[in-house]
Amino acid sequence: MIPLPAGCRVWIATGHTDMRRGMQGLALQVQEQLKRDPHAGDLYIFRGRRGDLAKILWHDGIGLSLYAKRLDRGKFIWPTASAGAVSISAGQMAYMLEGIDWRNPQLTFRPQSAG
Repeated sequence: MIPLPAGCRVWIATGHTDMRRGMQGLALQVQEQLKRDPHAGDLYIFRGRRGDLAKILWHDGIGLSLYAKRLDRGKFIWPTASAGAVSISAGQMAYMLEGIDWRNPQLTFRPQSAG
């Protein structure tokens, strides 16, 4: 779990991103395509073409961090917009990283009996 400080915003880069990019390439994408400061302390989430790999770029005030997560099954739920960024909450990010539809989270398992 990424410890999010108060006031930190989470941004999803819409569309797909070349997952061969590292910290510097993703920071450049944030700066040039999203028109945001990659060193401002916000989190930026990128998804690959297949949809099962996501990378998170975060500057914590000391340096850049790059986190990656690949789902064993399924795909990350992503906004349908083709350009720009969408802001989500930290709770929605946690759902997304678990492979849950963050737009409308629902329990996927309901017990049939109490015993």
